[in-house]
Amino acid sequence: MGGLPQHSRGQAARGGRSVRSAADACRVNRKLGVGDTLNEVFALYGAHAGVLLPIAFWIYLVTAVLSGVAASGGIGLQLGSLVVSLLAGVLYQGIVVILVREVQGGRTDLSMRELVDEAIPFVGPLLGAGLLAALGTALGLVALIVPGLFLMTIWAVIAPVIVVEKVAAMESFGRSRELVRGNGWPVLGTVLVGLLIFIVVGAVLSSIAFAITDGVILQIVFSALAATVTAPITALVAAVLYYRLLPPAPAAEPVYETAPPPSGT
Repeated sequence: MGGLPQHSRGQAARGGRSVRSAADACRVNRKLGVGDTLNEVFALYGAHAGVLLPIAFWIYLVTAVLSGVAASGGIGLQLGSLVVSLLAGVLYQGIVVILVREVQGGRTDLSMRELVDEAIPFVGPLLGAGLLAALGTALGLVALIVPGLFLMTIWAVIAPVIVVEKVAAMESFGRSRELVRGNGWPVLGTVLVGLLIFIVVGAVLSSIAFAITDGVILQIVFSALAATVTAPITALVAAVLYYRLLPPAPAAEPVYETAPPPSGT
């Protein structure tokens, strides 16, 4: 579950280093600050809402319907709904990372179908890494809080690492820590503020939805709308952090033309 798909694993083994080098050289690293990072997150949100929101709505409408059905069903149905919700979450995370990757490369015309098709092969690795990261962070928070916050920080960009650099789930943890090193506080601040916005906005929208209607169908639709609005936030935070944490692209060496030797020599 934690590795790349079979057809991609060999390619990653042969070309992982070159993919990583290309990612490292993708852009000049900028000073990492919480405010600047979040400004970029919401700038991307606004600029690409026409793609991000429709995809999120259809994905989370499916999960909302299943959750509504499972609420009155047995344990098997509830577990099935949980699995679908997890798969939907990591699929959407992959879609957002791919969108940001293409934007960084100068392409802004990707269709929703292209984004979904490109993200599907990464669902397995993202799910495996996401479950391990969630378990480790949860245990750390339960234990002493500080270890959980530490793990939340050093594993903040495992999803973009998997998608952009095409590494296996287990390798993504070390690579994420490598990228975050030296920027722990701004990374933690950005993640916490993004998470807080996600929770507050989601809670407000859900409260409004349940206050204005008591119909099951409308509640399902409003739940999907709440998830649609909030889902891009945390996914964009991880993707933007990844590109801001990349090391500066090396300066190109000057090329000097050599004058041809005089004729007859």
